[in-house]
Amino acid sequence: MKEQVKRLLGIELSDASQDELLDVIINLTSNRLCVLCGNESVPEELKYIVTEVSIIRFNRIGSEGFTSHGVEGESISWNDDSDFAGFMSDISTWKQNNHTEGVLRFL
Repeated sequence: MKEQVKRLLGIELSDASQDELLDVIINLTSNRLCVLCGNESVPEELKYIVTEVSIIRFNRIGSEGFTSHGVEGESISWNDDSDFAGFMSDISTWKQNNHTEGVLRFL
């Protein structure tokens, strides 16, 4: 997964200077997705979300908490929502399709 993130960020695969940071971001993103899914591990079908959100988080380093930023006429604004907001419908669909009904037994 780190390889995909590095490629999409334009970081050379041989450049290990960001590896520790990327590992932390990917780990935290994976853990959060597990909580959102109610699963102990990231489902194979949703691994792309870890890649996408990891890139979002990497690009926001140093800008945490900002909603907008302007420098010399150029302005950037970020969505106030969770980094996962754009993926919540995918997560909900996965949960609906993979929900297993419990068995209720009366004694």
